[in-house]
Amino acid sequence: MAIRIVYMTAGNVDEASRIGKALVQRRLAACVNIIDGVRSIYEWEGTLQDEPEVVMIAKTHADCLPELAAAVKEMHSYNCPCVVDLAVSGGNNAFLDWVRGQVGPSPVTDD
Repeated sequence: MAIRIVYMTAGNVDEASRIGKALVQRRLAACVNIIDGVRSIYEWEGTLQDEPEVVMIAKTHADCLPELAAAVKEMHSYNCPCVVDLAVSGGNNAFLDWVRGQVGPSPVTDD
């Protein structure tokens, strides 16, 4: 499974936390980092914006990207949320294996 990093933004920490927790609980991401204090400058609907935002970075794999993006759009307050995936070409194999094990259907256990 190809590991991906998904870069996203949110309007505030509470929204980022709610989205991040839902992605991990739904096993769409192994982990979501939340970075507060970002300042975003962009044009939206013809007006220059200069707004505080929060960055979210999710670790997942390629098979989950469509469902992850749909979940973020469903939960997000923005009309057009930033959800961008980046391919991972290498890294700590133990960590990459952990991501693979955390994302997707829950493993079946014998009780």
